[in-house]
Amino acid sequence: MAEEIVMPRLGWTMEEGTLIEWLKEDGAAVETGELLFTVEGDKALNEIETFVGGILHLPSAAPQPGDTVPVGTVLGYLLEVGEQPPAYEATKTNAAADTQTPAQAASTMSDTEPSHAVSATEPTISPRARRVAAELGVDWQQLQGSGRSGRIVERDVRAAQGLSSAAPKATPIAQRLAAEAGLDLAELAAQKQGGRIEREDVEAAVEAARAMPTTSTSQPITRVRQLIAAHLSTSAHTTAAVTLTTEADATELVVLRQKFKDSLGQNAPTYNDLLIKLSASALGKHPALNASWHNEEIQLHATVHMGVATDTDDGLLVPVIRDAQSKNLQQIAAETKTLFDQARQRQLKPEDMQDGTFTLTNLGMYGIDAFTPIINLPQCAILGIGRIIEKPAVHDGQIVVRSMMALSLTFDHRVLDGGPAARFLDQVRSFVEQPYQWLSE
Repeated sequence: MAEEIVMPRLGWTMEEGTLIEWLKEDGAAVETGELLFTVEGDKALNEIETFVGGILHLPSAAPQPGDTVPVGTVLGYLLEVGEQPPAYEATKTNAAADTQTPAQAASTMSDTEPSHAVSATEPTISPRARRVAAELGVDWQQLQGSGRSGRIVERDVRAAQGLSSAAPKATPIAQRLAAEAGLDLAELAAQKQGGRIEREDVEAAVEAARAMPTTSTSQPITRVRQLIAAHLSTSAHTTAAVTLTTEADATELVVLRQKFKDSLGQNAPTYNDLLIKLSASALGKHPALNASWHNEEIQLHATVHMGVATDTDDGLLVPVIRDAQSKNLQQIAAETKTLFDQARQRQLKPEDMQDGTFTLTNLGMYGIDAFTPIINLPQCAILGIGRIIEKPAVHDGQIVVRSMMALSLTFDHRVLDGGPAARFLDQVRSFVEQPYQWLSE
């Protein structure tokens, strides 16, 4: 019996995913537990493994690498040796994709109910080819496709424009990154003298382009940027957001950080690590801030799952440090380093960014003081960290040079009032100024 391979649901909010590449060739033998294909879900790339073995069959009408399709769409089949493939049907009618894990959803049975065939009105051009056609001004409706089942693919569009008679050899992820950056794969192929274009080639070309002065250009909106825009727009339009700011004397925090550097070197906790720990301690004293608005009720969380906004080439990601209140600085430092590295290398899993109860965002390294961070729904508050700068301040009745830090707290006035929010921010300020209050917790 043929096993269906479907687009899995990689998070509660995921409704569609992008097939990045197959890790096995059509017709290849696949063993249980092997990685089968790569999918981009909500802000993360995921390698999907199979729980069953068989011979991989990719129907000509199935989605192609680069296509974005709804959760549950059939991508291919795993067949027994000598088994004839079934007629391709794109849509599953049961709820398997909603209830299974990504690994289980990669290869599941659907023989209890019939599913319906692909609509005859489905576009005969791949999304990537459609985008390239729009960029080059090519009327793709007049083209004859060379892809599976006559589908129009990028090489058809470029051949019609006279730019290329065949698509350059490139991995699927290199093709996608080039499209997002607006790079011409044909030019990269010429530079590589016909060699296969890898992800590293595209990333190097992007870095080179950034170093050169350019005129005004447009770039396509990536799926990650679309998700960020939708999430932040929802936050801005549904919360009653208020921002409080204060300034803290961070001189003792700077001294503490330097002591760690002197004793631990590169393994010393960063300012982010220190702020995660002290903020988690402050939330323990002010639990009203460790809350969320959910289904017209306020949920108070017993543990602190600290989200930390992380700037990456693909956009803003927020990995989560779980149970931050019960971890020591060394544990937090090790975990943040791992998560930040994974974020920059596009290796975060969906669960690494879920269930946060409070968020930190630090723009201090960019020379920013106070700012207005946007609440990371469904959380009720987010703390913005500004730069540490030496300037004159009154200390012990004397005007002396001190290391000062701006703090910005945005909170949802639906969940709590200004008094509790102000007391929490003042607690954070106190912990910054006297770090030994929380260091042993």
